[in-house]
Amino acid sequence: MYYLGIDLGGTNIAAGVVNGDCKIIKKGSVPTLASRDGEEIVKDMASLCKRIVSECGLTIDDIEYAGIATPGTANSKTGVVEYANNLPFLNFPIAELLKKHLGVKKVLIENDANAAAKAEAIAGAAKGSEYSVMITLGTGLGGGIVLNGQVYSGFNFAGAELGHIVIEKDGKQCTCGRRGCWETYSSATGLTNMTKEHLIKAREQGRRTMIEEMIDGNLNNVNARVAFSAMKQGDEVGKEIVDEYISYLATGVANIINIFQPNVLSIGGGVCNERDYLLKPLVEKVFKETYTKGKDNQTEIKIAELGNDAGIVGAAVLGL
Repeated sequence: MYYLGIDLGGTNIAAGVVNGDCKIIKKGSVPTLASRDGEEIVKDMASLCKRIVSECGLTIDDIEYAGIATPGTANSKTGVVEYANNLPFLNFPIAELLKKHLGVKKVLIENDANAAAKAEAIAGAAKGSEYSVMITLGTGLGGGIVLNGQVYSGFNFAGAELGHIVIEKDGKQCTCGRRGCWETYSSATGLTNMTKEHLIKAREQGRRTMIEEMIDGNLNNVNARVAFSAMKQGDEVGKEIVDEYISYLATGVANIINIFQPNVLSIGGGVCNERDYLLKPLVEKVFKETYTKGKDNQTEIKIAELGNDAGIVGAAVLGL
């Protein structure tokens, strides 16, 4: 059994042929060039898929179905992307168009964060779990929920926007229009902004921090790594930033656990490269805030395992 998984991003289209063991046997990518007409993007998706299928020594007839992990509100019943803010999609029939240009038997679609969550549930950190949640700490804070082995997306396919739960009333402005969203504090962007705020404050107070050397004194060079890097070397300002960041992250994670009580909550995205420097203090803070403090069977919090391949694998397992 072979499946095609397509991870459609605002910058790149990645695709892979996935076998019955949920392993990628061949993958490739092309630029999205997102300012183009949507059908032009789909044509490039089809060309990429044809190429990698051929490189595997297969034909399109050998493919059971193609799955697309796409940003935005993806109606998995109709195959229509109802809205995607960083792609030219508004009620866009992406499944029908890919089926036409690729010639595959069937095309399935799902929101990219939901697809990644299903990938981790079937082949990653939450493998074997009946209930799982995945969050991704990137430019934004994405989320996906898997219940009884199936993606939960609500009646209107816009569910599981976990980054937009409010963790601080009347807090920082979020791009969604609300204030105090979890995404604003706990995404990689949130960590970057938090680092800048602490640096400005440290300058005003005359406090020294090695972060200044890391960024050559230029706030524009701040990224989501520098606070952790400084903290590991004993820098006090770096430690304060990391502690604050993990505290906000823990508040949101505890909320999600209290609502869903998943077997596993996995965390992906670039910030997770910090591994135990992130996970150990996070777990300690989370389980001070969860409702089920005294129970032996607690949610397991893990680093996601599939990394950049989660979108491809997730798209490929949509029919499983």
